[in-house]
Amino acid sequence: MTGTVAEHDARIAERIEGTFAPLFALVEDWRTAVQDQFGAFSAQGAAPTAAVLDPVMEALARPALEAPGGLVTGSGFVATPGVFADAPWHLAWWLREIHGLDRGDRGGVRRLEAVNDPESDQFRDYRQLEWWKVPERTGERHVTGPYVDYLCTDDYTVTVTTPVAHEGRMVGVVGIDVHVSRLERVVLPILREAEGTGTIVNAAGRVVASSDSHRVTGSLLRGEDVQGALAALREGAGSAAGTEGTRVSRCGDTALVLVLQT
Repeated sequence: MTGTVAEHDARIAERIEGTFAPLFALVEDWRTAVQDQFGAFSAQGAAPTAAVLDPVMEALARPALEAPGGLVTGSGFVATPGVFADAPWHLAWWLREIHGLDRGDRGGVRRLEAVNDPESDQFRDYRQLEWWKVPERTGERHVTGPYVDYLCTDDYTVTVTTPVAHEGRMVGVVGIDVHVSRLERVVLPILREAEGTGTIVNAAGRVVASSDSHRVTGSLLRGEDVQGALAALREGAGSAAGTEGTRVSRCGDTALVLVLQT
């Protein structure tokens, strides 16, 4: 790659990363607020309860969900089982109400009606899902997706989660859901400024969004050239080039990758 092309690629990748920066800031603020609430439980000698925590989380989540045209389509706190005295399994999660095909806002926010009874046929153990498992293992923020969110909306989604810790243990995660359809509105104009076809993929090479309409969300971006360049990133490179005009760059610490092909 020439310096000019490399610099242009880097600017595109930075702009993609910048799309996620406000989301990362939100979950960090929420993590701090929820940890402070758990600290207050301890200071009062009180057992943590969902009845007290939920209004705190709702007050944090609602502004982002009510922002007209905002990226956030779901947000809240998911508790480690057994943390709350009044709710052994608990999701405190709210959703933006969205019109069907046009994906426009309906102006309302509703709470997710989660099944919290392990004996129910509809119950799903969220500890088995990537957005829970990775933060639990690493202790760090994680971006999951794109995936079809059968737990909440049955739509292609990217989820940002970060662990909440108290007294040396993870008591849950706070997180944000973003429908890919909304994310595309922001990132497609950026991708169209790239040299060649621009595609955002996750670490496994699955498409999040692309300036090529034939590259469908969730599909695997195949080809030895692409996979070879992605492998170079997995080995620690910040950017890499394939042999057939493929260039890839990390989008900061989002876990997403910009793939450019001429």
